[in-house]
Amino acid sequence: MVITTSTEKTAETRSPDPPPPSVLRRLAGHPRTPIIVALVLACVAMAFLSDSFLSSRNFTNILTQSTVVGIAAVGATLVIITGGIDLSVGANVALAGMIASQLVNGGLAGFLGVLACLVIAATIGAFNGISVAWLRLAPFIVTLAVLGMARGLTLQLSQGQSVYGLPSGLTWLGGATIGAVPVPVFLLAAMFLVGHLVLSRTTLGHQIYAVGGNRQAARLSGIPDKRVLFHAYLIAGACAGLAALVLVGRLGAATPTAGTGLELQVIAAVVIGGTSLFGGKGSMVGTLIGVLLIGVINNGLTLLNVSPFWVQFIQGALILVAVLLDAFNQRRLSVTDA
Repeated sequence: MVITTSTEKTAETRSPDPPPPSVLRRLAGHPRTPIIVALVLACVAMAFLSDSFLSSRNFTNILTQSTVVGIAAVGATLVIITGGIDLSVGANVALAGMIASQLVNGGLAGFLGVLACLVIAATIGAFNGISVAWLRLAPFIVTLAVLGMARGLTLQLSQGQSVYGLPSGLTWLGGATIGAVPVPVFLLAAMFLVGHLVLSRTTLGHQIYAVGGNRQAARLSGIPDKRVLFHAYLIAGACAGLAALVLVGRLGAATPTAGTGLELQVIAAVVIGGTSLFGGKGSMVGTLIGVLLIGVINNGLTLLNVSPFWVQFIQGALILVAVLLDAFNQRRLSVTDA
């Protein structure tokens, strides 16, 4: 007589483990797959529509033209992950670049002008951070007010006139090249690398995700939420200052209307890249892909002689689609958790 133990019965009746998902299924489920597919499709479409799109010179142009948006988007990613928003980035770029250029034209050394630009922009970011973190004002209202104040101050200081004849010490970051590659491209890569390391490898990065996911829970767990918010806006301001230096260098001048509409492009790149406007989710890799997609669309439409008004329309439409998808995903997750 053979006696079958319960362990053997369990082993006999247990269903086999399901096979691991295929590579294609894992790729299809990756959150950044849709934006990568969109970037590839945009490149393919532009290659068919324009003979000059697929050239090394044009790809260099796309990267160079994306540097101002990309550098500003690094800081904006941190802010949006916290659940905030920064509408003042374009006006910050204009004001910091204008004041630094006027100081240099007045006799200040070029490297001191660079430092002044960064300090001014970071100070604006710090003001936003203090208003949001300690004064508990709504980020949308605060940064919208700062946008108006900074833009008006720029026009007043410049009297509506551009500043030309700037020395190379101030324009090197935006106008110089290393070999055949423009310096702004190296700067863009460096900024995204640093931003990625901050978010993934530092305590501040982890705290930014925690505050964006649930600020009250983060505070109860001992995270200094006010300090985290302040640092996010401070870094965003410093990134705007660096973007101002690149823009001044590329133009060879400081213009009072510089950065107009930049906030739309920056928010579009960050949100399209998968960063949630509800906070707590996002990555620098996704933002970089979003920046490249915006750059490809802008470049392709320019090559096709499409009106720049349509470019703004498409950017707004992309933001709307990204926000709708994000809201749908949030509702789906809330239903699943319930």
